[in-house]
Amino acid sequence: MRYDKEDLQQALQVMKAGGIILYPTDTVWGIGCDATNAEAVSKIYALKQRADSKSMLCLLDGAGKLQGYVDVPDAAWQILEATSPEEGLEQRPITIIYPNAKNVAPNLIAEDGSIGIRITNEPFSKALCEQLRHPVVSTSANISGQPTAKNFRQISEEIKNGVDYICQFRRNDTAEAKPSVILKVGETNEIAIIRK
Repeated sequence: MRYDKEDLQQALQVMKAGGIILYPTDTVWGIGCDATNAEAVSKIYALKQRADSKSMLCLLDGAGKLQGYVDVPDAAWQILEATSPEEGLEQRPITIIYPNAKNVAPNLIAEDGSIGIRITNEPFSKALCEQLRHPVVSTSANISGQPTAKNFRQISEEIKNGVDYICQFRRNDTAEAKPSVILKVGETNEIAIIRK
């Protein structure tokens, strides 16, 4: 399934102007914005009715870009290598929470200085990250505390009406996606499972 280039350009235009989008990812549909724009990040917290002390994760299009935004402990590199698509491991996508976040909006960074980043291989979200040249925020498309929408049809009108652009790609996909696995890797390589 190919995405429409115009759809991608619209989404990019909105994010570059500080807007927020609703878009398909390698897991569930996400609400996204430029992860370096604190004002846009604030709009997502407001839409989700979520305290900004609860950090949100970002997507990047390649592991080679991680070091521009976080410290990458050796254990994290090992996890990334073991789960790369080239390894052929058909697992759920993994979000890793890294220490010492930098070069992203301050209101995205957790109190302990960490941030969650997932490397996406899904074509649309990967192209968004590549062309924006920044990480893209990715948080589930639901009001905080409500069930996660597993496909586009399950997203509430409140969320749809609250974003600046809704991507066309994969709107008719009725498969029920699962959220990613979340692991936290500390500076001294300790690993904690946050979500299975």
